[in-house]
Amino acid sequence: MFVGHFGIGLAAKRFAPRTSLGWLIAAPLLLDLLWPIFLLLGWESVRIDTDATVVTPFDFESYPISHSLVAAAGWAVLAGSVYWLIRGYVSGVVVIAAGVLSHWVLDLVVHRPDLPLFPGGPKFGLGLWNSVPATLAAEALFFGVGIWIYARSTAATSRGGRFGWWAFVVFLVFAYASNFLGPPPTSVEEVAFVTLALWLMPIWAWSFDRRRTVRARPNQA
Repeated sequence: MFVGHFGIGLAAKRFAPRTSLGWLIAAPLLLDLLWPIFLLLGWESVRIDTDATVVTPFDFESYPISHSLVAAAGWAVLAGSVYWLIRGYVSGVVVIAAGVLSHWVLDLVVHRPDLPLFPGGPKFGLGLWNSVPATLAAEALFFGVGIWIYARSTAATSRGGRFGWWAFVVFLVFAYASNFLGPPPTSVEEVAFVTLALWLMPIWAWSFDRRRTVRARPNQA
């Protein structure tokens, strides 16, 4: 899943309004932020296989450090702990930890059985990537709901907050469409370096979110 993870981060603003969207976007992306680093270090491996699924041309051979359930839980605790030490905001801690763990849950839906419960353990996956319509529907649902919740939960205080937000949405739609319709990558190194660009997305989210304010809820008005 791709834009679906962003949808989780956007929706999280409703439940942790004092937490920057940069943190909230980084949380559900964290496993994919770490994965290309581990690929380049040789700690995990992937093989390009255009027959792997109809949606993605990857055979995820080994990624227990970034994508096993036990590792995801560990990264969730670590991310929540770091946020607690920096901000001390309990709602933010809970939402960030849940966001990190949500990545494994969403991946479980779309991946074929290649997600390990723990390093060396059994692997699971429901295989939604074997259906293009179902994959698009799931991505659109999570991303669309996230957009709707964030847009209703915040309001721009400047043009940067308004146009930065919508540029972010348009870019993600374009990036997903390009990835979905474009040719497969030519090497694992290309995959790793392109995926490293995801580190820019939490920074972008932080930059426009600080130019937006949280709307008062009806019972707070």
